[in-house]
Amino acid sequence: MTSPGAPLPLVARAELHADRIATQDASGEHSYRQLLNASARVASGLLAGRPDLAEARVAYFIPPGFDHVAVQWGIWRAGGIAVPLALSHPPAELEYTIGDAGAAIVVADPASTSVLARLAAQAEARYATTAELLGAVPGLLPDVTEQRRALMVYTSGTTGKPKGVVTTHANLRAQITALIDAWGWTADDRTLLVLPLHHVHGIVNVVLCALWAGGQCELLPRFDAEATWARIAPGRLTLFMAVPTIYRRLIAAWEAATSGRRADWSEGCRRMRVMISGSAALPVATLEEWRRISGHTLLERYGMTELGMALSNPLAGERRPGYVGTPLPGVEVRLVDEAGAMVAAGIPGEIEVRGPNVFLEYWRQPDATRAAFHDGWFRTGDTAVVEHGAYRILGRSSVDIIKTGGFKVSALEIEEELRTHPAIAECAVVAVADADWGERICVAVELVPDAALELGELHAWAKQRLAPYKLPRELRCVATLPRNAMGKVVKPEVAKLFSPPSAH
Repeated sequence: MTSPGAPLPLVARAELHADRIATQDASGEHSYRQLLNASARVASGLLAGRPDLAEARVAYFIPPGFDHVAVQWGIWRAGGIAVPLALSHPPAELEYTIGDAGAAIVVADPASTSVLARLAAQAEARYATTAELLGAVPGLLPDVTEQRRALMVYTSGTTGKPKGVVTTHANLRAQITALIDAWGWTADDRTLLVLPLHHVHGIVNVVLCALWAGGQCELLPRFDAEATWARIAPGRLTLFMAVPTIYRRLIAAWEAATSGRRADWSEGCRRMRVMISGSAALPVATLEEWRRISGHTLLERYGMTELGMALSNPLAGERRPGYVGTPLPGVEVRLVDEAGAMVAAGIPGEIEVRGPNVFLEYWRQPDATRAAFHDGWFRTGDTAVVEHGAYRILGRSSVDIIKTGGFKVSALEIEEELRTHPAIAECAVVAVADADWGERICVAVELVPDAALELGELHAWAKQRLAPYKLPRELRCVATLPRNAMGKVVKPEVAKLFSPPSAH
C-alpha cells in the first residue's frame, strides 16, 4: 500500500500537468495539483483507517464542479466503485439506486444532507459530506489496478428497472483514449460541461477526456441557455458537446437575442475547432439550423452506457446528416441479422460491438449480462445500416423498429420527415399493438406556438412524402414530450398516451 507507487493512469497523467488549470466552476479555477491533493484527502476520508475500499460502492450526490471531480477521483484512489446519483431524480429513485448498488458510503454536498443522510441511514450506509471528506488528513493510499471495477452508471430505465452498468478502470481508459485519438484532444483544449454527471456523455466524453489530455474543463451546475452562450461568446472554448435538446434550446435563445448578441455568440462558436452531438438522434433540421448559426456541421457519434462510444463521424472529412460514421480506434463493430449472421452493406442489422471499451457486467445480474453478449460481442439492441461506408442508425430494435402490416419501418425515419411539417416543433413515433396491423404507428407531437394539427391534415401532407404503410394512424398533440435527464424522449411513456386498440 503506497501513495506514489503505482497510480492509476488518470492520476499519473494529472501529475504531468500539475501546474496547469484543470477545472473552473463558480468557485474559481483549480489546478491539477489541487485536484490531486483534494482527491487524496477525499480518499483518506473515505478509507477512515481502512487499507483499501476493495470495490465498496460509494454513491455520491454532488452538483457538477471541482468538488464532484475530487470526490469521484477520491473514490477511485481509495479503491472504491463510483456510483454517481442523478441530481434530477426524486428520493424514491435515489433510494433504488443506493439500495441496488449496495452502497457502503453515501456522499453529498452539505445542502443535500436532509435527503441523502436519510437515504443513507435507510440503506445502513455511512453518510459523509463533501466538506468532511475534503477536510480529511491525507494518508497512505492503496495501489489500484486497472482491472478493478471503477464506475457503476445506471441505465436510463426506459424498460424495466435501471441496471447498474459496471466498467473497470481499463474499460474507462479504452473509452477515453479512443476519443482522444479520434477527436484530437490536446492539453490546449478547453471545453464546457453542460450535461449531467450521472451519464457517460458528461463523465467520459467531456470531463475525463479533458483531464486525460491535460486540458481545461469549465463546469456549469446545470444547463442554462443564457449561461452557456455567455461561456461560448468569449471564444476561449475549443470544443463543445451536447445533446440535440440542448442545441435546440441554444437555437431558440439565439433567435430571441439581439443582433449584437447573436453576432458575438456565433463568433464564439466559429472559434471552436469542433462541436459534437450525441445521446439521441439529431434531427437534420437542427443540424442545418445550427450550421447556419455557428458555422459548424455537428459531429454525430454513437455510443451507449455499456460501451462508451463506438462510432464517430470524422474530425476532418465529410459528415453526412443522419450518419454516425465509422468505428472508433480499437473498437470492432458489426451488423447481424436475427439469426446472428453478419449482413452485407446496405442491409439493416443489429449493431454488435467488441473491444476493451465494453463494460464488465450488469451489477448482480449475471443472467442479463450473459444475455447481452453473443459470441463475445455485445448486443446493443440498436438497428443500423451501412451506406456510403458509414453507419446510419435506424433505431432501437425494441422501440424504434416497427413491424406493421408485414413491413419493417424505422420510427426515426418517420420522425425525421414529420419534423419538416410547418406545425410540428418536435415529435415521437411509437408502435402500439394492433389486431389488424400487428403494430400501428402513432405519433405524439409538440406544436410550434399558435399552431394546430389534426390527423387528417397530417395524412394529406405526409402521404406525399411517406409510403402508405409509414403513415401514423393516431396523433396526439402534447405540451411537452416525456424525456429523461439527457433529453432523450422516453418512448414507453409516449406509448401510454394512446388508447388500446378496439376489439375486432
